[in-house]
Amino acid sequence: MNAIYLDCAAGISGNMFLGACLQLGVPEKYLRGELDKLNLPRDFEIEISNASKNGIGAVYFDVKLPKTYESELDRPNIRHLHRHERIKNHSHRTFGDIKKIIEASDLNEAVKTRALTIFAVIAAAEGKVHQRSAEDVTFHEIGAVDSIIDIVGCAICLDYLDVEKVFVSRINTGSGFVKCAHGLMAIPAPATAELLQGFKTYHFGAENELTTPTGAAIIKALAEYSADLPEDFSSEKIGYGAGTLDLDIPNVLRIYLGEFGGQAEKHLVKLEANIDDMNPQIYGWLYERLFTAGALDVWTTPVYMKKNRPAQMLSVLVDKEHKELCIKIIFEETTTIGLRVIDIARRVEAVRKMAKVETRFGEVQCKVSAYDGKIVSITPEYEDCRRLAEQNSVPLKAVWQDALTKQEARLG
Repeated sequence: MNAIYLDCAAGISGNMFLGACLQLGVPEKYLRGELDKLNLPRDFEIEISNASKNGIGAVYFDVKLPKTYESELDRPNIRHLHRHERIKNHSHRTFGDIKKIIEASDLNEAVKTRALTIFAVIAAAEGKVHQRSAEDVTFHEIGAVDSIIDIVGCAICLDYLDVEKVFVSRINTGSGFVKCAHGLMAIPAPATAELLQGFKTYHFGAENELTTPTGAAIIKALAEYSADLPEDFSSEKIGYGAGTLDLDIPNVLRIYLGEFGGQAEKHLVKLEANIDDMNPQIYGWLYERLFTAGALDVWTTPVYMKKNRPAQMLSVLVDKEHKELCIKIIFEETTTIGLRVIDIARRVEAVRKMAKVETRFGEVQCKVSAYDGKIVSITPEYEDCRRLAEQNSVPLKAVWQDALTKQEARLG
């Protein structure tokens, strides 16, 4: 499977991530075109340029906002403010507002899900810091246009590069103080510190914020710690994304792109609850929220409870990084008053890779799965087949079968 390794020796921010992905081969035209699908007000400009940080060639990605959004940088004890901290009087957005923008876009479902997963972990962290529910959190800096672009852009790039696994090194947070909407905060800022719990962090080389909330959220939502390149990781390409600052250390995020052939160890749990008194219409919404929050699988099983009451047993498979958020959602959205948390000793996964195939109806992505070096299944993507079935006015199964036949022939 395709994988990336984030070397965060100079921290990580959303724009550094995007710059590195552009150097890894994501076409600038493609990224701009996909971001246009958000249909955001065109009161900003995206600038992409080559940069050199201590002799290392990198790509710098920046979102230029109108001058009315620029804040006064008149505090002598603040060395640097990241882009998302330079917003003043920008319209605040809730998680619900951001979700509507992303869901109403023409982006594909994989990109939407990944972007909303990142925003969901930010909402949970901000909610914990400010002692309110994630749904009630009003985003200040992170709700600004440039941070929406950073996070959705991250999801677009990972989708283009077909990345299924993300690893991260120790993370340099920087040190000193940063100016946020609530005043001066010690680095790492509270939300960043909350997001980086469970990861290895340190500070070196700069009295500045090197890891932003956006960068920390990308790590929290998608990454798994690895002290070095994993043993079964074969690096094929390296990209560098430039930060804004000029430091004594190279201010770049280095991303290794390659093939991961091993099994990553993950602590998985299964959450279970028996529910006999809930409107069944809620389950569709519940599934959507849980998958957005990072659940690996969600299902219900018909059961009988006390007094022979028919009920549903809700089961959610989730990793430890997203467990608490999923538990919170279950209590918020269902009528259950208790959950079983069951440790999963081991899960065996086939190695998966997406492969495109040209059918007589159009192009279809297929998920190719292999185990022990042999292909075990080929599955055409439902959304592609559905779209082509509608465009060509043919049965979906005709598109599906043509894609499967051609992909099997192509792979032998």
